[in-house]
Amino acid sequence: MLVSAFMASMPRSKHLLLICYVSLLLCFVSLSSSSSDLSGASLPSSSKVSLSLYYESLCPTCSSFIVDHLVKLFDDDLISIVDLHLSPWGNTYLRPDNVTALCQHGAVECFLDTVEACAIDSWPKLSDHFPFIYCVESLVTEHKYDKWETCYEKLNLSSKPVADCLSSGRGQKLELKYAAETSALQPPHEYVPWVVVDGQPLYEDYENFISYICKAYKGNKVPGACAKYSSYNFIGSVKVNRFPLVCMKGVNTMWDLLERIKTSLSSYVNIRGLL
Repeated sequence: MLVSAFMASMPRSKHLLLICYVSLLLCFVSLSSSSSDLSGASLPSSSKVSLSLYYESLCPTCSSFIVDHLVKLFDDDLISIVDLHLSPWGNTYLRPDNVTALCQHGAVECFLDTVEACAIDSWPKLSDHFPFIYCVESLVTEHKYDKWETCYEKLNLSSKPVADCLSSGRGQKLELKYAAETSALQPPHEYVPWVVVDGQPLYEDYENFISYICKAYKGNKVPGACAKYSSYNFIGSVKVNRFPLVCMKGVNTMWDLLERIKTSLSSYVNIRGLL
């Protein structure tokens, strides 16, 4: 009201001059603010290097890759130039009904894949869901995956979002989405972990994914960590003639067999305890 009275008391010419002055001032402030925001903000996703990991929860090489290698993205601010996508499906395939999943390492793997899919959906920010997946996969490396729920307490997370996702059937729908995504890969994945940088699979050279990220990055904010990989001899586009440390489609290792026996025995003991 005071502003309106003040404006009404001014001559029309001065009124117009004031409006022009204020408009110019606002434009200047807006441009300065935009410039400041850009200089301090994270890179837009279009300028980042895309990194996709196609995996399954109980594949030993997948869990060790996540725990021992993928976590390095969070060192020296490497994650600032990466758009990381996790796809928990791997070598799982659908029965003819296109609904029922058959996982390479049994029903427990199907369940944990769904848990991790629900975690990604419940906490969309990478900084929220990656620590949870890292925690679960760390337990897998220790053969303690049945303790996965302890990750809620360790990370001070509520179990409700994931529990609701699982009980509502949303988890199954998410897994079908990952199934379609994995099936559409070109070239098709041959094993897991299947690591893809900017659309190009790294094949057996997947552990050197950081070198490929640094090479692919075209921006001007190169993380210091990339200096370590500047002289790397890239071989990702060519299949290496060695047996890769991976989980091949349809192939179960002795570790997998032992885990299946352990799971069966645990289920038997639990059932006996209920009788």
